[in-house]
Amino acid sequence: MLSLQGVSYTHPNKDLLFSFLNLVLNKHNKAALIGNNGVGKSTLLKLIEGDLLPSAGSVWTESKPYYIPQLFGQYDGYTIAKVLQVNDKLNALNQILEGHATIENMDLLNNDWTIEARCKEALCHWNLEEINLNQKMESLSGGQKTCVFLAGIEIHQPEIVLMDEPTNHLDMWSRNQLYHYIKNTRHTLLVVSHDRNLLNLLDHVYELDKQGITLYGGNYDFYVEQKRRETEALNQTVKSKEKSLRKAIDIERESMERQQKLDARGKRKQENAGMPTIVMKALKNSAERSTAKLKGIHAEKLDHFSKELTQLRMALPERDKMKMDFTNSGLHKGKLLINAKEVNFGYHGKLLWDKNLDFQLRSGERLALKGKNGVGKTTIIKLILGDLEPSRGSLERMSLRAVYIDQNYSLVDSCLTVYERMQQFNTGELHEHEIKTRLNRFLFTMADWDKPCQVLSGGEKMRLTLCALTISQQSPDFIILDEPTNNLDIQNTEILTNAINEYQGTLLVVSHDEYFLQQIKMERNIELFSSI
Repeated sequence: MLSLQGVSYTHPNKDLLFSFLNLVLNKHNKAALIGNNGVGKSTLLKLIEGDLLPSAGSVWTESKPYYIPQLFGQYDGYTIAKVLQVNDKLNALNQILEGHATIENMDLLNNDWTIEARCKEALCHWNLEEINLNQKMESLSGGQKTCVFLAGIEIHQPEIVLMDEPTNHLDMWSRNQLYHYIKNTRHTLLVVSHDRNLLNLLDHVYELDKQGITLYGGNYDFYVEQKRRETEALNQTVKSKEKSLRKAIDIERESMERQQKLDARGKRKQENAGMPTIVMKALKNSAERSTAKLKGIHAEKLDHFSKELTQLRMALPERDKMKMDFTNSGLHKGKLLINAKEVNFGYHGKLLWDKNLDFQLRSGERLALKGKNGVGKTTIIKLILGDLEPSRGSLERMSLRAVYIDQNYSLVDSCLTVYERMQQFNTGELHEHEIKTRLNRFLFTMADWDKPCQVLSGGEKMRLTLCALTISQQSPDFIILDEPTNNLDIQNTEILTNAINEYQGTLLVVSHDEYFLQQIKMERNIELFSSI
């Protein structure tokens, strides 16, 4: 069991991240922790793990949690044994086997004579049988690093496991291994993830936002349905408030017109009655005070409605605020763009694929490129783009406007500001105010226009890339997406999904996220198998 009571966290620069959070996770519960980028999900896991201390409140866990981080760069200089927290035991075991059975070595080993065998068995379970425990983490791929941490669960058998985006770098085989573990384990789990297939294996969803933590008693599909109902109710409330605001404006106009007519009629009566000037001035002042009071009453009511409406609109999901307007590709649907015959590629004299590849890609198609990590998906992309030439066979390419979007959204030039980057895509020579209107549409306000691109989050880079594509005079004929959801939260993944579903051109996608592939309606697959 773990619990948080009144937990707050303030960054070292004194910025408050969140305050007074409460959460209880009972033994054997499996829960998701979701929320937009920047709300503090990773920080919250570090507080529970004990790596950080709260600014206020208390964190209590029944036992020491096992933590799988999202980022691994800080471990690159470590050996796998050190990352798995078994290096002291392994050193002690080796010392004892060499005849140095000191009290210190025996205490370090603590009768764990099977530690080395368990480590090898755990690594083998995650397809890391070739990995040496003394090997440095920097020599591994992103997916292999994740699998090392996952192997640690089997080695240590912790009661509480914390995971931060565990599927980010995993191929489909490793993802299925992880799904199997989650379905069958009795460990208490708290998982931060944007992988909808994984989230649906968990029993509860905790949503972290600026207001705190909200518990939804079901899996992710249950959460989505509840949020859909909440959003529908919110949209109805927004429409009702908009109607009330319009009605209040009409009432104000009618009241002021009526008051002006009464004042004009009164003035004519006073003039016809021949009243003294001093009396007429007094009556005029009285009428002006009445009109001003009436204006004040209506202004107060309009201001109240307007503030309520602004707050309600701010509560709407970001994807409901965004507007996409991709233009169509200039190519007619079904035109042959890529024609590959008996294609293969060699590294160091060794062909990459066990069978030569034959495939075609036509305008308007949606094609998914699948295979384990290291099977050559990026090589296929480079062949299609013309950055590489096949070692065997032929690949014909039609001249077309292609855009390659990788998982780091490298199209966003880090040396430029947000506005400067948009200017580079401004082939239609839009005016400055039109570019800034587009940026606003993609949730970049005035405060963001002069922001350096290097400080943008993964989701912001994705939105800026989409904005750049819509700002061009014509959409690209062909978009290649290479693991586009790896660094996105759920909200930004939904924004990307909506944008891609509006795009009418040709699409090639590399992704291990099956849910995302289903949502963007991929039509067929190319499955790669390596011979290396």
